[in-house]
Amino acid sequence: MQQKIIILDFGSQTTQLIGRRLRELDTFCEILPYNKFPKDDPSVIGVILSGSPYSVYDPEAFGTELADFVGRVPVLGICYGAQYMAHRAGGRVEPAPSREYGRATLCGVDGGSPLMRGIEDGAQVWMSHGDTITALPPHYRRIASTENVELAAYEAEDAPVWAVQFHPEVFHTLCGQQLLRNFAVGICGSRQDWSPASFVETTVAELKQQLGQDRVILGLSGGVDSSVCAVLLNRAIGKNLTCIFVDHGMLRKDEFRDVLRDYEGLGLNVVGVDASAKFFKDLEGVTEPERKRKIIGRDFIEVFDAEARKITDARWLAQGTIYPDRIESLNITGKTIKSHHNVGGLPEEMHLRLCEPLQWLFKDEVRRVGRQLGMPEHLIARHPFPGPGLAVRILGDITPEKVRVLQEADDIFIRGLREWRTEDGDTLYNKVWQAGVVLLPVQSVGVMGDERTYEQAVALRAVTSSDAMTADWAHLPYEFLAQVSNDIINRVRGVNRVCYDISSKPPSTIEWE
Repeated sequence: MQQKIIILDFGSQTTQLIGRRLRELDTFCEILPYNKFPKDDPSVIGVILSGSPYSVYDPEAFGTELADFVGRVPVLGICYGAQYMAHRAGGRVEPAPSREYGRATLCGVDGGSPLMRGIEDGAQVWMSHGDTITALPPHYRRIASTENVELAAYEAEDAPVWAVQFHPEVFHTLCGQQLLRNFAVGICGSRQDWSPASFVETTVAELKQQLGQDRVILGLSGGVDSSVCAVLLNRAIGKNLTCIFVDHGMLRKDEFRDVLRDYEGLGLNVVGVDASAKFFKDLEGVTEPERKRKIIGRDFIEVFDAEARKITDARWLAQGTIYPDRIESLNITGKTIKSHHNVGGLPEEMHLRLCEPLQWLFKDEVRRVGRQLGMPEHLIARHPFPGPGLAVRILGDITPEKVRVLQEADDIFIRGLREWRTEDGDTLYNKVWQAGVVLLPVQSVGVMGDERTYEQAVALRAVTSSDAMTADWAHLPYEFLAQVSNDIINRVRGVNRVCYDISSKPPSTIEWE
């Protein structure tokens, strides 16, 4: 039986980071809404309560029934989770004199606590809270402080309960992974058997049992997720898998041809469909980003459905949905953050059962599984690319000419990243999490030769990240940026100005739309 730790999400922006850190410890975990704890699941070996934007005293604050798990399995509260458990057990939580945000240093660390083993005074942690715990409940004791927060960590004396006011999941808490290891491995008893090899072996066996001799259809996008999904399914069911690759006209330059060639090299049965004329027609005059996504999603369903109906004996639809897709599409308040091209819609339209073999994986885990499957590195290391393609990198309406301009500029930028070598011999492309060019809805004056021009501007975007939940702008060499700018302006007809986006996420997003 696969062990797992349940992370109850109270709305924190860093809940997914908790999951990623546990996966890095080869420990399987599942993120669920704060009120959806699976009471009858014997595979649960521990529970983590996340942070939250609310105060425990807010009328709309999220709450959960602690009796479902406290005293039954080990529990770790983080920030709001720590405050919530202290409040419910009879402690006191009050507004801090000022919002505590940023680095802090631990002191008074109780090394005898199983949660704090290997962590010493002086360890750096990251605070982000407006309330603070001012009194612990009976039979609870402090196990760490900071200069400004006396009760920075505590444990219960009569139950397997631990809590920290800081965020061990974020990069700036330097002892965070040790603390999570103490909880997951030392306290919960994780066997640390979650690995790419075990995932491939288990998933292939499960797919063979689930699908039998049924025919399966998979929509390919050219990206890492759907490609790994295809190879995994191909290993399980071989010729019973048919892949459909739809060109909506907003792929990167020559991508339709190149991706089909790659897929054929992997031995996949792929059908390529050029439907760009339909997508351009239906997007004509549309400028609102979410409407673009909806139109592209709707048209994709229509085109995909028409092609899929030719496979009359198909019983399953496979998708490369990964864990962040499922979590981000609906937050715990039920409000759409953004629509994902591979979440929902297709099964209902096509009357097929859904197969999502990657649904528990984060992006970096998908890449590790792809390498375990022996896929070529240029497919595995490919930067994330939005399902709607260049449509969400063209601000304003979509036309074939705008797509041509963006494809040419983007091709120069991406090729440059692949060719430019850093001091350690690696490429800039491998140093960057995601990169692309954005076509701006503005024109500017320029001078080319003896003539004045009034042409379009583009923005280069390149970010570093480990999971796309947070990202910083990539500090690319000035010499590289100068070369790319010069090449784009000289070689791409219609562009006379190049900018570089130096905003981070948050507050910005990686994509502009």
